[in-house]
Order: sequence, then structure tokens, then C-alpha cells
Amino acid sequence: MKMTLRWFGSKFDSVTLKQIRQIPGCVGVITTLYDSKPGEVWSREAIRAMKEEVETSGLEVSGIESVNIHDDIKIGLKARDKYIENYIKTLENLAKEGIDLVCYNFMPVFDWTRSNLAKMRSDGATVLSYDQELIDKIDPTKMFEQIDSNSNGFIMPGWEPERLSRVKELFELYKEVDEEKLFENLVYFLKKIMPTCEKLGMKMAIHQDDPAWSVYGLPRIINNKKNIQRMLDAVPVMNNGLTLCTGSLGSNPDNDIPDMVRSFKGRIHFAHLRNIKHLAPGKFDEAAHLSSDGSLDMFELMKALYDIGFEGPIRPDHGRMIWDEIAMPGYGLYDRALGATYLNGLWEAIDKSSKK
Repeated sequence: MKMTLRWFGSKFDSVTLKQIRQIPGCVGVITTLYDSKPGEVWSREAIRAMKEEVETSGLEVSGIESVNIHDDIKIGLKARDKYIENYIKTLENLAKEGIDLVCYNFMPVFDWTRSNLAKMRSDGATVLSYDQELIDKIDPTKMFEQIDSNSNGFIMPGWEPERLSRVKELFELYKEVDEEKLFENLVYFLKKIMPTCEKLGMKMAIHQDDPAWSVYGLPRIINNKKNIQRMLDAVPVMNNGLTLCTGSLGSNPDNDIPDMVRSFKGRIHFAHLRNIKHLAPGKFDEAAHLSSDGSLDMFELMKALYDIGFEGPIRPDHGRMIWDEIAMPGYGLYDRALGATYLNGLWEAIDKSSKK
């Protein structure tokens, strides 16, 4: 596996490439053109400039997270074919610059949802938190204000102002989109882009829904083993794969993630390793990567990835805000650097013990 860190670009991220380069064992970044809008074609020149900046620092671009999908594609509107063509052009430009991995999601309206971006823990650290009872009390059209007011001045991924300014309109458009329709639209999108992906060697890695259940009545279709297997079977091409996110899947305690890792061998292109602590049904806090700090067994998760011979990028997904750092919630330097080191240590121990 390759250890990486997510990086939003020098204009948007408080963490520098120099700092990421100093994390032991971290070889690359998962990045994006953060100021791009869904549906736009990424120019080869912009991709090259981003890649050159990363490589000058001594790191590699290990993948893209994300090339966001226009809502017309998810809803199935007439303009979707135009936006799919634009998406294909972006994939072609990425491939021309030697980038062969794209993480994306197919979640309607909100890419992810939390009730608190800075819940205080007893040790003084703050964490991202989800409480269904609190979510149910928030007007969904006011969620942007809720997220933005706790973002420390940063633009949160999936909560970009230009998209969230259309929240009321989007909820209306999605009224006729149930889980089956959303799944049909995902398969339509994948079948359109897969011939290009096969030709380019581009790995598409879908991220699971976060949390793994419906929020505000919006459909969720990539949230458990059965639904993920259905998606993989519907488009049985190796380029059609997964970003295995332990935090998203782990939000539902019924998901057996090590079993899913082994079941989806060969189709996992990228992995997000995150720990969460279950507090009650529909209620969880994000935690340090150390297994004992949360509810997930990070050793078993890393062992499952090791057992299937996983060679793709891994990144520590989210982190606590510790040591008085002020950064994008979940994406500071300190706790993610600790997480990367911990995960590397687990991998080294598993590797050495397996060879005795």
C-alpha cells in the first residue's frame, strides 16, 4: 500500500506540502482542483500545474478526490449526457498527465452530513460528530449555515457555496428520485464512462454514503455489502471499483468491514481509514485512529487489506483537532499525521509477523 494524505491545494489548505512530506512513510497526496465546479472540464494545463507543484515538493499525486458529478447526472435530467461528456474529457486530461485514480461519490445534495464539526471531548480535543436527533431538528435548507458557521473559515468539501445556494431547488428536483432511480442513474453514468476508463487505465473508486442511511429522505445506495455488490455486478469492469471508507461504512455497526474488504478483493482501488465511536443508534463521534479510542478494530481492517494484497493508496481519513491547531475540521495536520504513522506501524507489524 501507499500512505497518502488528502490535500486541497495551496490556496485552500492550511497544511503545506512540506509538512506532508515530513510525515514518515507518506509518499503522496490525494488532491483535486478545489475551485472547479461540477460539470466543468478540467483543463490539462490546470492539472499539469497542480501535479508539478506536488512533485516539486518530493511527493506524488496518488489520486484525485474528487471530480464531482453534476446533479443533472444523478437526477437523470436531459442535460446529463453533456455533463458526462465533460466528465470523460476530464478523465482523458487526467490520464494525459499520468493520473489514473478518481474517487467520487453519488450522494444527492449533501456529500456527507454531521451535526457538529467541533464537539469537545474530555481531553480538550474536538471532533466531527453525528446525532440523528439533532439532525432531525435542523431545517435541511439551513444545513449550509450550520456547517459554514463551524468550519473555521474554510470551505468544506461537499459544502461548496455555489452548490449549496441551490439547496431548495435540489430538494425539489430529487423528490422524484428514489433509491432505484438513483441506482439506475449511477449505472447509466458508469456504462457511459467505462469504455474510456478501460482504454485509459483509469480506476473509478466510488465512496460510500456518509452516514450509511437516508438523511432528510434522500436516497442512499452505496451503504452496505449487498448494495455495493449490486453496483459492482451491474458494471462488471475492474475499472469500476471502490474507495473503501471505514468511517462511512462503520457508521452502521451491522457492516462487517473486514469481510467486505475480503469480498471485494480486486475492486478496492483506494482506502480511507477512519475510526469512529458508536454512542447510540444513529449517534457517533469520530475518534483517533487508535483502535481503543473508538469502536472499529483498525488492526483487523489493515490486516484484511494486507491479506488481499492491497497495493493502492491509503489515507488517514479525518482527524481530531488537537494541540490548538486551527484548520479545516477533520483535515488538520497533527492528528492525521499521527494516524498515518499509526497505520504504517500496523502495516509493518502485520507484514513482519506474516513472514516469520
